[in-house]
Amino acid sequence: MLKTDIGVAADSGRSPFHKGEQQVQQHMGERDIERWAKGAIRNHMPDQHREFFEAQPFLIVSARDRQGRPWATVLEGDTGFVASPEATRLDIDASPTPGDPLAEALRAGTNIGILGIELATRRRNRVNGHVVGGTEGQLNFVVGQSFGNCPQYIRERSYWWDEGPLETRVQRGQDLTPSQIDWIRTADTFFIATGYQGEGEDPAYGMDASHRGGEKGFVEVLGDRKIRFPDYAGNRFYNTLGNIVQDGCAGFLFLDFASGSLLQLTGRATIDFGSDDVRRFAGARQLVTLDIEDVVETTAALRLRWQADAENARSLRLIEKHRESKDVVSFLFEARDGGTLEPFRAGQHLPIELKIPGFDEKVQRTYSLSNSSNGMHYRISVKRETSGLASRYLHDALQPGAILESRKPAGDFILPDDDRPIVLVSAGIGITPMLSMVHWLVESDDNRAIWFVHGARNGAHHPFKRDVDRIASESGSVSTLTFYSRPNEGDEQGRDFDVEGRISGEALKALVARNDVHYLLCGPAAFLAGMQAELEHLGVPEALIHSETF
Repeated sequence: MLKTDIGVAADSGRSPFHKGEQQVQQHMGERDIERWAKGAIRNHMPDQHREFFEAQPFLIVSARDRQGRPWATVLEGDTGFVASPEATRLDIDASPTPGDPLAEALRAGTNIGILGIELATRRRNRVNGHVVGGTEGQLNFVVGQSFGNCPQYIRERSYWWDEGPLETRVQRGQDLTPSQIDWIRTADTFFIATGYQGEGEDPAYGMDASHRGGEKGFVEVLGDRKIRFPDYAGNRFYNTLGNIVQDGCAGFLFLDFASGSLLQLTGRATIDFGSDDVRRFAGARQLVTLDIEDVVETTAALRLRWQADAENARSLRLIEKHRESKDVVSFLFEARDGGTLEPFRAGQHLPIELKIPGFDEKVQRTYSLSNSSNGMHYRISVKRETSGLASRYLHDALQPGAILESRKPAGDFILPDDDRPIVLVSAGIGITPMLSMVHWLVESDDNRAIWFVHGARNGAHHPFKRDVDRIASESGSVSTLTFYSRPNEGDEQGRDFDVEGRISGEALKALVARNDVHYLLCGPAAFLAGMQAELEHLGVPEALIHSETF
C-alpha cells in the first residue's frame, strides 16, 4: 500500500501501462509519457536488442512461485545459451539451480520478466512475456513488451568463469542472519522482481525484472525482516512502482559478485512518496520498503564471477567552464594526475559522481561526451534543469580547479561500422553526442555524406551553432539543417535557422531521398518515439535507425 494518496488516472484505452503505472505517472506529473510510449515499448525486440540478449552470459529473470510470490533469480550459460530465432522469441538453454525459489516455477504459461544487463559496459534492456514451453533445462519465451533502459546507476564490473566444482548449499529462513545483514549493507547493486496481473489479457500485465544501484550502504537494513532503499529518477515508465501499487509484493536479489552466491528475498512492499525521510537522500524521488516474508541464500550458485568492487573511479580536474547557450554549459576535464584518459568512441557517455554539500551520499549522473577522444580531455555539456540537483550544482557551484570522480566512458550509441551515409538528428541537449560524432567523422577523413539536423526552441537555446557551422564550412561532406520551433524576434530564417517548426520524418526523407542511410537520433523520449515511428512508416528499415534518450 501507499503512504500517500496518489489518486486514480483516467482510463487511456489500450495503453502500454496498467492502472498502477498510470497512477504513479500521474502522481509524479508525468502522464504525458502516454503520448509517445507506444513507440518506445514494443511487442517485439529490435534487432539490436536480439543481438544484445544473445551475447549475454547471464540474465536476471523474475517470476512467481507456486504461492504467487515474486522472486528474482539468475540464469547463466556459455556463449549462445540465449538464442532469438525471431523478433518475438528468446530460447534460453538454462534453468535455476536446485533449491532456487523459481526452480519449479518456470513452466509453460508462466509470466516472466527478463533483464539483460552488461555490467562491464552499463548496457541493459528489458523484455516481459511468458513461457510457452521448452525441454528440461530450457525455456521458450514469447515477448509481451520490450524496451531499452538508460545506463544510470549501474556499477561497472568485468566478469570471468570459475571452472572449479560448485559446492552449492541452500539456506532458508524468514529472518535475515547477521551475515546476510552485512551482505545487504555493503551492496551497491541489487535486482527487483515485481508484477501485476489484472482481469483478462493485456500486454501491460505480467512480470518485470529491474535493476537498482548506488553507493555501498544505499540499502538500509531496518531490522531482521525489513529493508529500505531510495528510488531515483529513471525512464518515467514506473513499472516497478506501478506493480507495487497494484500488487503490493516484491522480490529482491542480491549477488555476491566474488563468490557467485545469491541472496533472494520476497515480501510485502510499500512506497513512501513524500515524508521527511525521503528528503534525507540526495535526489531520491521516493523510498521503497520491503517487509520480508521469506529468505533463500544459495552459496556458490553460479559459475560466473565478477569484481567484488565496482571499478575504481578516476579523479578529474575541471580546467574550463564555457557557456554554450542560455541553459547549456560545457565542462572540460583533465586527469587529476596529469596522465592520459581512457579513450572513448564518439557518442558514448561519461558517468560522474558529485559530492554536493548538504547531502551525505554521492550523486551519480551520466552525460554524453561532446568532444572527440584525444586521450587528454573529457568534455560534457549539461543543460540546467530548474529542479535538477546535479545540473544546478554543476552550473552554479562547480568552478575550474574542482575535482570530481568519474568512471570510464561507456555506451553503445556509437557510429555504425560501415560506410553508409549518416544522418545525425538531435533535439535540444541531444546535440551533445552528435557533436562528438561529427568531430570524429571529419577528423578521421571519413568521406561519406553526413547530414547534421538539429531542432532547438530558438537561437538563445541553440548550443554549438558556431561549432557546427564551422565544421560544415570546412568540410565538403557535412550538410546542416536547423529547425527552430519558436524563433525569437532576432532570429533570422536563412541566417540563424532553416525551417520554422519541428523536425519531421517527411523533412528528413525530403532531405536525404534514399533508404540506405543510417539515422542516429538523440533527444527527449517523446521526440525519439515519434521520429522512429515516422521513419519506419516512410520505409526506413528498423535496423538503420539508432537512438539514444536522455
